[in-house]
Amino acid sequence: MRPLEPRQLPTRREMLTRGSLGFGMLAAAGLMKADTKIPKPHFAPKAKHVIFCYMSGGVSHIDSFDPKPRLAAEAGRPMPFAIERTMFNQNGNIMPSPWAFKNYGKSGIPVSDLFPHMGSVVDDLCVIRSMTVKFMEHAQANFYYHGGQPFTGFPSLGAWTTYGLGSPSQNLPGFVVLGSGEIPLGGINVFGNGFLPAVHQGSFLYPERPEPLQDVTPKEPDSIQRKRIEFIEAQDREFLGMADRNAQVEAAIRNYEVAYRMQSAIPELVDLKGESEATKKLYGFDSDVPGKAAYARQCLLARRLVQRGVRFIELTMVPPKGLGGGNIWDQHGKLREGHSGNAFVVDQPIAALIQDLKAHGLFDETLVIWSGEFGRAPFVQGSDGRDHNPYGFSLWLAGAGIKGGMIFGATDEYGYRAVEDVLTIHDLHATILHVLGLDHERLTFRFGGRDFRLTDVHGQVIKRILA
Repeated sequence: MRPLEPRQLPTRREMLTRGSLGFGMLAAAGLMKADTKIPKPHFAPKAKHVIFCYMSGGVSHIDSFDPKPRLAAEAGRPMPFAIERTMFNQNGNIMPSPWAFKNYGKSGIPVSDLFPHMGSVVDDLCVIRSMTVKFMEHAQANFYYHGGQPFTGFPSLGAWTTYGLGSPSQNLPGFVVLGSGEIPLGGINVFGNGFLPAVHQGSFLYPERPEPLQDVTPKEPDSIQRKRIEFIEAQDREFLGMADRNAQVEAAIRNYEVAYRMQSAIPELVDLKGESEATKKLYGFDSDVPGKAAYARQCLLARRLVQRGVRFIELTMVPPKGLGGGNIWDQHGKLREGHSGNAFVVDQPIAALIQDLKAHGLFDETLVIWSGEFGRAPFVQGSDGRDHNPYGFSLWLAGAGIKGGMIFGATDEYGYRAVEDVLTIHDLHATILHVLGLDHERLTFRFGGRDFRLTDVHGQVIKRILA
């Protein structure tokens, strides 16, 4: 290869020659924050990390956290007022909840028999009963819930979070999706970076697989690999000097080292030998239901990821008995069977996660979110199902910056529409960013000639739930 004149940039052919050995490492650029300096929050944050327990398919709020005695009193009667069209327009009469509700904790918040373990930590939860969305189709609602828009191509909440704050983790991605479960309808772009730089997309970890992250296992002895990286780095440093210390080139060089460190960090992360049997039992590792054991592992790994500085972690919903599609809570029929099985999978592990975060001193710096993309209708579909209901449903928040043991908002007496302190997804997003120290109106990215933000031109921080 002919020598380069001082400060002369190489040709494309020369660059391909010099960089050919490093293409594999460049894939790590999509896993880590590439900026030299970690961005600063707009104001002092309450939360440093987010764990998002997403219940894909749509949990029934009137069967979980929003009891409606009137449904039992009027069971079998027609709805007494006009209702909107539903997803399948197979609308029957009023159907009460098959589950009883009990009051838990000092707060006395009612929780259904589906979630006794979550009931045991209810004094840590802020139960929101007045969420609404604009879309009743799963994929649109999943995109809307994650990115504020009903279609692909827009950054997800996790991507916006790492874009605004970076990640304190030096050895792991800033935004991790635990892939034991099913991807929500809409596909992997539900966790995508959209028009943000690729470093902000969600990185999938599969803890049960021999290789939890694709291509993370070294293919050659460490000594040879180390020499290869040092050679590539030397070549890139030379190029960097000719490129006036271009920030993107610097980022690529750092990512070689990041990829190298991930080879040891990820196996160490998923190796649970150091966790006590009591901790594993707390989460439900001893369950003979495969889905519950898998979700228990996700929850424990979420705590371990927080300990290692990962900024945003999202869990995926696991069916009780194996593969079941991306909309697992979507019981248009067999409501009792479906919701009972799904609740058994997540109830104990999520309650254990809250207890374990507390035990490790991490609860006060971690925001935990539990929600599906919409709720379910108070009237029956078919003989024993519920159709989608985007007009009012429940979720809960817990941890850093959030008041525990409280209920916010309300639906009507039938659980059909939100009628008190009605919220939108933009309000929820604004509040999550606020707890992280970010002003949702100032967190913008210029694309296609305009400044975009997660909340578009909407959203108000839900100040009354803030600690």
